[in-house]
Amino acid sequence: MQVSTSSPLPMTVGLDLGDRKSRYCLRDSAGILEEGTLAMSPGAMRRGLRRLVSRGAQRVVLEVGNQSAWVSRLAVELGLEALVANPRRLRLITHDLRKSDQRDARVLADIGQVRPELLSPVEHRGEQAQVDLMVLRTRSSLVEGRTALVNEVRHRLKSLGARVPHCTPEAFPRRAGPLVPEALRDTLEGTLTLITRFTSEIRRLDEKIEALSQESYPPTRLLRQVPGVGPITSLYFVLALERPERIDKTRNVAAYLGLVPRRRQSGKRDPQLCITKAGDSTLRSLLVNCAHYILGPFGQDSDLRRHGLRIAASGAASAKKRAVVAVARKLSVLLLSLWRSGEVYEPLRNTKRLQARTG
Repeated sequence: MQVSTSSPLPMTVGLDLGDRKSRYCLRDSAGILEEGTLAMSPGAMRRGLRRLVSRGAQRVVLEVGNQSAWVSRLAVELGLEALVANPRRLRLITHDLRKSDQRDARVLADIGQVRPELLSPVEHRGEQAQVDLMVLRTRSSLVEGRTALVNEVRHRLKSLGARVPHCTPEAFPRRAGPLVPEALRDTLEGTLTLITRFTSEIRRLDEKIEALSQESYPPTRLLRQVPGVGPITSLYFVLALERPERIDKTRNVAAYLGLVPRRRQSGKRDPQLCITKAGDSTLRSLLVNCAHYILGPFGQDSDLRRHGLRIAASGAASAKKRAVVAVARKLSVLLLSLWRSGEVYEPLRNTKRLQARTG
C-alpha cells in the first residue's frame, strides 16, 4: 500500500478499537485537538467519523482486529485515508508499561501522522471476499467441533472397555452406536446424533464451496491443476490474496504468508531460525497440509516432490519438517504464478529445462 507523507502533515485520527466503545484522538501538526469515545455500531461510527471529517480530519489510523475491516471501509466511504496498522509493528503500544486506550489512540495518531510507513499498513479484503471466506472458516469450525465430539465419545467408551474401530468421522456414529452400553445410551446418543448433523452441514458447505469456486472464482481451476490442492485450499488462496497483483513479485508471497525464516543477524552471528508465521495462519496450515500430501506415498512425481525429498534425505534431525515447509513455500509461489499466467501446470517443468540445458 502506498502511503502519502507529503507536507503539510494531514490532520489524523488515532482510533483504538474496542468491543463496545472505541477511543479516538484527533490531532494536527500543532498537537491534540480532541479526544473522546465512539460507540462500536455502524450508525454511531458513521456519525462520529463524519463529524471529525467536518473538523478537517484527513486520515484515520487503527490497529488490525476483528472489527477493523468494516470500520476502515466506512472511513474510506466518508473520504478518509484509512491506515490499518500491523500489530507486529506496534510494540510501542503492546509493551507500554502504562498502557491505556487513551494512550494507544494517541500513539496511533502520532505515528500515523508523522511516519505512517512504520505501521506497515495492511490491506483488508473486500466485503464480498470477507463474506465468502466465512464459508470456509465456518466449515473449519464445524470440522474441529466434530473431531472434538468424536474424540470425546472414543474416550468415554474406551474407559468402559469398548474400543471403536478406526473409521472416518462420517462412519463413526454408525460404528460406535452398537458399542454404547445401555447405561450410557441416553447420554451419548445425542452426541452421536450431533456428529451426524455436523457431517451433514459440512457436506452442505462443501457443495457451497464447490459452487463458489466454479461460479464466482474461476482462477481456482488453475490452482487445482496441482495434485494435492483441492477446492478448499484453492478458494482460500484466491480469497486471502483477492487479486494476484497484490504481491509485487511472486517469490514474495511466501513472506506474505509467513513461510520464510526469521532472521536475527548481528555481527558474525546469523543463526538459522524458524519461519516468521506472519500472515494468514489458516492458509499457511492448508499449504502445509498440501505439502504433506505431495511428499506422502500418494504424491505424484514433480519438481516440488523432488525438491522436498532432497531436503528430507539430508540426514538432519529436523530434515522432514524443513522439507514440508520448503515445499509449502515453493507451492505458494507456484500457485500465484499459475494464477497470474493462466498456464497449464507442468509437474516436471524445471527438471525438463535442466535436462535440455545439459542435454
